[in-house]
Amino acid sequence: ALTYSHFCKYACSEEVPELQDMRGPVEGGFSVAFDPLGRSSIVDTNFTVGTIFRVWPGDKLTSVTGRDQVAAAMGIYGPRTTYVIALKDMPGTHEFLLLDEGKWQHVKDTTEINEGKMFSPGNLRATFDSPNYQKLIDYYIKEKYTLRYTGGMVPDVNQIIVKEKGVFTNVISPSAKAKLRLLFKVVPLGLLVEKARGYSSDGYKSVLDKVITALDKRTQVSYGSKNEIIQFEETLYGTSKLKAGEPVGAVV
Repeated sequence: ALTYSHFCKYACSEEVPELQDMRGPVEGGFSVAFDPLGRSSIVDTNFTVGTIFRVWPGDKLTSVTGRDQVAAAMGIYGPRTTYVIALKDMPGTHEFLLLDEGKWQHVKDTTEINEGKMFSPGNLRATFDSPNYQKLIDYYIKEKYTLRYTGGMVPDVNQIIVKEKGVFTNVISPSAKAKLRLLFKVVPLGLLVEKARGYSSDGYKSVLDKVITALDKRTQVSYGSKNEIIQFEETLYGTSKLKAGEPVGAVV
């Protein structure tokens, strides 16, 4: 499909992280990176899974940031089949529902992520040797947050956009290294959350401001409302640029 679009210069799949020349133009063309089926390990249990893709102008997928994206989307395959899309020059994050007759219906436009006690804590094994991550989890429990975690990053981030509240965390530690790739997962989901007027952070800054130095570049991340990102940054590192007035997200 990307080849026959005649607009795609390069494509890259997380399953085979190598640039594939789609023979499209550099000038006026685009490059696409995608995760064809996130968390395929939970397919046999019939959990919701999803697809993620993002689009950059020209012929570069490295030495760029998430701010350079022109579009990002995720497909969610569960009881409903939906696609959530964000465009750089269009406000909001938009949800489309696949109808029985095969047509897509626009069903939601998310323009704000509010405060709400719902959390999705990934990579919990990091709490073993990250006392600050353990402290953050203890905070969620003490404050009586509702646990909503599937083990699939797509549905866990999608619920923040659909419910318009909540927080997702995936923290690293000395024994639990970073697994989430900037190019294929973290950056496109960052655009979807921030266009919905939510926030993202790697602990120090918005993930959209991180330079993708390699196809395999990985990071920790949190997505959520403003106060959730402040809590995330302060608990892990003792300070928050967002609280200090330095912007961490909320793309207009």
